[in-house]
Amino acid sequence: MPIQRLNHAVLHVSDLTEAVAFYTDVLGFRVKLEMGNQAAFLQADASTNDHDLGLFQMGPGAQPSDAGRRTVGLYHLAWEVQTLADLAEIAQKLSAANALVGASDHGSTKSLYGKDPSGIEFEIVWLVPLELLDAAAIEGSKSIGPLDLQKEIDRYGIGTLSGVGVSSPAKV
Repeated sequence: MPIQRLNHAVLHVSDLTEAVAFYTDVLGFRVKLEMGNQAAFLQADASTNDHDLGLFQMGPGAQPSDAGRRTVGLYHLAWEVQTLADLAEIAQKLSAANALVGASDHGSTKSLYGKDPSGIEFEIVWLVPLELLDAAAIEGSKSIGPLDLQKEIDRYGIGTLSGVGVSSPAKV
């Protein structure tokens, strides 16, 4: 039986209250369950999962992750949004929270990169719908360029639904 998708992620954070505020206020998650000041389970706005994100408090003495610098470990999680309007809204919220650390055009995907208050990196992505994947988008997938969000809105439309779960055409 093959794996279908990621159900949830669990992160260790330095300050649970700060992390919950960030994920709810900036990224729109909602708290489903809190376990005192030790853990919280959050659900993404459009999700039907019991929870999509578990947060466990490490405390102020926790050191930043060295994953990818000196140790192996997870680089980032990527969450999909439905429209470029959603991506633009999150870009504004990340900027206001001083949490936006990058924005990339991967041809078939348009991505924002942010860091939460514990320094954990994540990606917010809009995928070009399969029916709009043209030669330029596919060719653009071979490299990474800076994201010009307004250009992508003009090209695809601000309300065009993401090609959720599809970022390249099926191989024939």
